[in-house]
Amino acid sequence: MADEPDSLVVGVDYGTLSGRAVVVRVRDGAELGTGVHAYRHGVIDRTLPATGRALPPDWALQVPEDYLDVLRIAVPAAIADAGVDPARVIGIGTDFTACTMVPTTGDGTPLCDLPEFAGNPHAYVKLWRHHAAQPQADRINALARERGEKWLPRYGGLISSEWEFAKALQLLEEAPEVYSAMERWVEAADWIVWRLTGAYVRNACSAGYKGIHQDGEYPAADFLAQLNPAFADFVTEKLDQPIGRLGDRAGGLSAEAAAWTGLPQGIAVAVGNVDAHVTAPAAGAVEPGQLVAIMGTSTCHVLNGDTLREVPGMCGVVDGGIVDGLWGYEAGQSGVGDIFAWYIEHQVPESCHVQARARGLSVHELLTELAANQRVGEHGLIALDWHSGNRSVLVDHELSGMVLGQTLSTRPEDVYRALLEATAFGTRTIVETFTAAGVPVDEVIIAGGLVRNAFLMQLYSDILGMPLSIIRSTQGPALGSALHAAVAAGAHPDVRSAATAMGSVDRAVYRPRPAEAAAYDRLFAEYTALHDHFGRGGNDVMRRLRAMRRSAIESKEK
Repeated sequence: MADEPDSLVVGVDYGTLSGRAVVVRVRDGAELGTGVHAYRHGVIDRTLPATGRALPPDWALQVPEDYLDVLRIAVPAAIADAGVDPARVIGIGTDFTACTMVPTTGDGTPLCDLPEFAGNPHAYVKLWRHHAAQPQADRINALARERGEKWLPRYGGLISSEWEFAKALQLLEEAPEVYSAMERWVEAADWIVWRLTGAYVRNACSAGYKGIHQDGEYPAADFLAQLNPAFADFVTEKLDQPIGRLGDRAGGLSAEAAAWTGLPQGIAVAVGNVDAHVTAPAAGAVEPGQLVAIMGTSTCHVLNGDTLREVPGMCGVVDGGIVDGLWGYEAGQSGVGDIFAWYIEHQVPESCHVQARARGLSVHELLTELAANQRVGEHGLIALDWHSGNRSVLVDHELSGMVLGQTLSTRPEDVYRALLEATAFGTRTIVETFTAAGVPVDEVIIAGGLVRNAFLMQLYSDILGMPLSIIRSTQGPALGSALHAAVAAGAHPDVRSAATAMGSVDRAVYRPRPAEAAAYDRLFAEYTALHDHFGRGGNDVMRRLRAMRRSAIESKEK
């Protein structure tokens, strides 16, 4: 049945705020139906729902039951939307935000589901944007440099506070009772596959990029013991698990999961994957030099290369991290769409909201329209896009956002445009860092929800000085997961073949305009000067302010 033209697969993309399912035809990648479910608890970053307990700054948690609701609601909705017989579905694939971690018992039960831990925030899912483990990340980096650990250059010289080891060390040191009860420290990408199949398989992507798994090894026990003696057996006791290749079959759909989804029991379930990396094949980006920027609440940049290079400040390079046979590189920006949304929600005056409603527009649409009428540099501003810290190339989540040049004549659309430009400058910094390190970027392909903003896309093309290609699918990660499900089910021999048959992209949709590109070169020089001054030790005021904020909040709570 796997090679029949009308065979179908389902891809499920777990994002920051919701899960999306798509039904896809195996032979050509046609998307026949979709379903979306918003997480009931969303992102927990202020108070714990079970108790009302206030959370410290830089925390971001989630409730794993919300992820199961996506299977119960979004998958059947996608099948209904497609109007197809679920018996035609031969496989299901999933992707997840990363690094999003679930502390569990030995059978995969999340610790927050146990009555004794329902009131402990450390028992909940630590979402990718949980940045409270920065002190632990700093210690990991310092010790790795001191010892000359060979894996550190594979991550651009810095391990992020978002990743597996820093978050686990924070758990150990701040909640040892939870750490002791935890038998498995599980990437959410693998936890959902565990729940679908009953089999716990680590995926190669998360293990390599977020779990410091290089050349078949994790950091050594003596290294971990130097961080904290109780951390010495973290890998062997809490983390280590068989690692599955991307596109492999993790197992068959269990009876329980079949009942949740309405899909046939026993169909192939693909090894888990990360939302950004799974999108590259969906955009046809399976060859060296094709950089895919998945732009949503954050932006993740993934790129294949045929040689191993050490790129300062990137998120990692992993053998087969995107497709077999190539080195997969990752970089990213912790805040993009989140920054725009924060500005609209908290900074824009009510008069703009009233004006937008009167014209039947969203505030984003209104400010985009007003900003588009400006010439480059007309607003007189420059911004730093660090409102959620800097993932690449500085790897420092103590950094914060900034807008320079405001006067009494500065208008909301001025700041809005400056923030849009700042995120594009951040992407240009990443592209230039790759290129300087010997990893060429020949094509930039954009995926994610922000592709709908044509002004933003043109702005990125002008700032990068490169054409932008656009993925055709509006559900790039979900399509990528479906593509991997087709490989796991045997409908395509490998991910490259599946990408050729099922992927879709429109080439060079936006091209840089010479006059605007030249003007942005001058603004980018100013961005770089600020970037290096505040991000590379010229002035540590951002770190000092964050420390003062934490101290004041802790004092207030006491």
